[in-house]
Amino acid sequence: MITLIDYGMGNLRSVSKAFEHLGADVRVTSRPEDISQARKLVLPGVGAFEDGMEGLRRFNLTDPLKDYLRSAVRPFLGICLGLQLLFETSEESPGAEGLGIIPGKVKGFRSSGVKIPHMGWNQITAFARHPLFEGVAQNSFFYFVHSFFGVPNDPGAVVATCRYGADDFPAAVGFGAAVATQFHPEKSQDAGLLLLKNFIRWNPASVLTPKP
Repeated sequence: MITLIDYGMGNLRSVSKAFEHLGADVRVTSRPEDISQARKLVLPGVGAFEDGMEGLRRFNLTDPLKDYLRSAVRPFLGICLGLQLLFETSEESPGAEGLGIIPGKVKGFRSSGVKIPHMGWNQITAFARHPLFEGVAQNSFFYFVHSFFGVPNDPGAVVATCRYGADDFPAAVGFGAAVATQFHPEKSQDAGLLLLKNFIRWNPASVLTPKP
């Protein structure tokens, strides 16, 4: 069972349909008790950092979500905004506090001469050995829609990178039994479906990245 968190930040339908296409049972929920009892948890989302945190607080999801992540024994997948909310702060929303699970900050692109947001297909230029990327070829294309990206204090938490303009940015981060992608695997055709399939069958005992 895949538990998909609904906190009012969209992107639920496409993520749910992608998992169902792969044969997974999906539960969409805003209930704190469902987060606590989940066996595999997904936090999707599109939108602003501060709005995302407000959505989690509105449904009283921040504490159960932190508890789930800190247990480091059950798989978690963050997608797009779901990656950014794991960090402490964001340049997008000065003064707003994130979940603080990953020490670091969400930053904006520094390159000039490129369109913001970064929207469309781009290559993952490098990624570490990780169960989520099993069978995914280097330089595979994934679909991005974002203006900001999370930068962990510990470079070892970076699972995959991407280049846009002059910026090399983390396209995926991981720690313990958790991984999060800045791209949208549910919109990334075969490579994205393979990544979601890997998440469905992911056994936390095979996790290769340390908890920060």
